[in-house]
Amino acid sequence: MDVSATLVRIFGAVFLVLAVATAIGLALKWRSGFDRPHATIDNLNARLKAWWIMIAVIAAATWTGAWAVIGLFALVSFQSLREYVSLAPTRKGDHRALIWSFYVFLPLQYYLIAAGWYGLFSILIPVYAFLLLPISASLGADTTRFLERSAKIQWGLMICVYCLSHVPALLTLEIPGYEGRNLLLVVFLLLTVQSSDVFQYIWGKLLGRHALSKQISPSKTVEGLVGGVLSATVMGAALWWITPFSPVEAAFVALVINTLGFFGGFVLSAIKRDRGVKDWGHLIEGHGGMLDRVDSLAFSSPVFFHLLRYGWTP
Repeated sequence: MDVSATLVRIFGAVFLVLAVATAIGLALKWRSGFDRPHATIDNLNARLKAWWIMIAVIAAATWTGAWAVIGLFALVSFQSLREYVSLAPTRKGDHRALIWSFYVFLPLQYYLIAAGWYGLFSILIPVYAFLLLPISASLGADTTRFLERSAKIQWGLMICVYCLSHVPALLTLEIPGYEGRNLLLVVFLLLTVQSSDVFQYIWGKLLGRHALSKQISPSKTVEGLVGGVLSATVMGAALWWITPFSPVEAAFVALVINTLGFFGGFVLSAIKRDRGVKDWGHLIEGHGGMLDRVDSLAFSSPVFFHLLRYGWTP
């Protein structure tokens, strides 16, 4: 299988879908009046504009190769962690721990992935960072809410760096008969999980009646969850030909990562409600911050990586 030709076919199809969706969005706006605001249509068009940019960036990175994908997700992790820390109150005594998080553990995690050192990148943050960060914070001699502050920084590093780094970590897997095609695993994961978010939004708008939790996320509904996850699972099954999976295996894997992706967004929404905000930031028009866009990947990518590692590698 020619990876370059496959990427052209896949992203060509994605851009075609975006073009059709954009035309529909503009037609709806024309009917409602370009000079009159319409919350739902305006939000849809803002999301579509952002999707054009995001898909273009992802396409460029995957086309360029492994180093570009690793570099892209290192930047995504940096911005996500920045957004997380901006909403997690810290004190002067936390500054050392934050410096270690941003400028030591984050780049070191991605360096180890680039080097393919699974034995160390799999434990760097869950073991060494978790031990060193509270030690570093304790040197600030500030005991006010020490446990809470330490846990917040550890949790942020775990979600924004360790979990997200498993997307480019897919490039390190050695799957028999699949050599040289690992970039397609990244594409499969991104398209399947991100399409689940889109389908959940569509099904929720069309049929959403029963909120999962009005306290956590009023916009997330049972109908959106079921419709979105099942629709994205069908899409994942349809993409079996770019993976080492059979169609049935692709459907099962897609179901698992889509379900986890949904609850990734749900858990991060609970944190936002706790902090009294709607979005993690305002970086991406119509979507919020970077962490709003990748919260589903944070929960799905580590599981996807280990399903492959223990199910499809020797």
